[in-house]
Amino acid sequence: MTVDREKGDIKKAAALRYDKKTDSAPRVIASGRGWIAEKIIDEARKRGIPLVEDSLLVSVLLGVNLGEEIPEEAYLAVARILVFLSKIDSAGGEVLGKDG
Repeated sequence: MTVDREKGDIKKAAALRYDKKTDSAPRVIASGRGWIAEKIIDEARKRGIPLVEDSLLVSVLLGVNLGEEIPEEAYLAVARILVFLSKIDSAGGEVLGKDG
């Protein structure tokens, strides 16, 4: 889950899924702005899915159709997030502030 929480901006969110058995790259499974982003974020929290802030990445992901693989220009950013998330304790809860 990638979130943009810039002050004064409309909230944006995108969610990815990656199944290494069937996917050649992560796929966008949800994305939106405003109240749709709020719903995506709320659902992620309910399911214990970590949230990562990355305003540049979420802007790219909002341009991808649902069910499509992420574009190649997003591979490095998504890979870094996946590595970052793999290092956190699963009981640690929400992760914020990936930018920087």
